[in-house]
Amino acid sequence: MGNQTETEAAPVPRVAVVVCLMKGKTVLLGRRRSSLGDSTFSLPGGHLEFGESFEECAAREVKEETGLEIKNIELVTVRNSVFLDEAKPCQYVGIFMRAVLADDDQVPQNVEPNFCDGWDWYEWDALPKPLFWPLENAILAGFNPFHT
Repeated sequence: MGNQTETEAAPVPRVAVVVCLMKGKTVLLGRRRSSLGDSTFSLPGGHLEFGESFEECAAREVKEETGLEIKNIELVTVRNSVFLDEAKPCQYVGIFMRAVLADDDQVPQNVEPNFCDGWDWYEWDALPKPLFWPLENAILAGFNPFHT
């Protein structure tokens, strides 16, 4: 099985579900506090758990990170991101979903301050910089949750 020892297992692809939570012409972004993409702006999301649907994961991750309830959750695109320049190289299959607030009066909360500096709404045509590179690459490839 190759030259890998048990303690040096080869990296395996992971699945991340990210959510373009839309309100009018804006999307919800937070500034990451993470070894991967620290201080970049990113969509809410996280790892797909075993047995979970993409929609269930999207709703769970948004609730865990922002306290928000969402609805009309749908698949928009899938992206493959390989992080070779990291201390621990990794690969993520990014499942991009879009959704809207279940109740427009909800306000995002920073439920996980160790992972995010806070959430805010940004116009799609005026997103903050720097963006988390998987999101930036998706946009450069034509991704737009408002035009799918």
